[in-house]
Amino acid sequence: MKIARLIFNPLQENTYVVWDDTLQAAIIDAGNMSERENNVLEKFIADNGLTPVVAINTHGHFDHLLGVAHVCERYGAEFALSSKDEFLLKNAVTSAELFGVRSGAMPEKIDVDLDGRESITFGDTTLQIISTPGHTPGHVALYEPQSKVLFTGDTLFRESIGRTDLPGGDYSWIMRSIIDKLLPLGDEVKIYPGHGEESNIGHESMYNPFIVEVLNDEINYRN
Repeated sequence: MKIARLIFNPLQENTYVVWDDTLQAAIIDAGNMSERENNVLEKFIADNGLTPVVAINTHGHFDHLLGVAHVCERYGAEFALSSKDEFLLKNAVTSAELFGVRSGAMPEKIDVDLDGRESITFGDTTLQIISTPGHTPGHVALYEPQSKVLFTGDTLFRESIGRTDLPGGDYSWIMRSIIDKLLPLGDEVKIYPGHGEESNIGHESMYNPFIVEVLNDEINYRN
């Protein structure tokens, strides 16, 4: 499995292009919002001979949705998102305006509901779907066990975690997601977050202050 990171929009969101030897590709969290950014994405896809078949979203915040409609229209890709975040999708344009971002078209419907789904496949690649609520109710992480790669969206960042003060956010749940579901995957698992640089589970277990204070029993994250 091959991975490319493209950084788009004013919130510096990480859009990932993921593909394998079949040259079928998934676009994870398409955040491209302008003609220039659309051209950057399209050039990368064309230069590598890729065929995007699915636009997968870890969650429904607007900065991760800005390019989804373009990807789906341009390539005929399906849109995958948890229906638990559908309320965010419906309010994405308004949310963008509140952050001073002028958005274009947003996807009108979810083609593939990730809620309760165990995996999603493109080409010869299968991504396991891990429910990670907390940043949003329907947030998911995407895990490829053979390469030990984990796309964490806005749940887990390098030495930080996602915000829980936005609608649908919950600190207890995001920490349950991280401690109970992501850390057990193993120290060697490499994480690709929705913003910022790559990391791995081992590094976060040692240096992420939100995780360390829980592991040291300095805070009860369950209450």
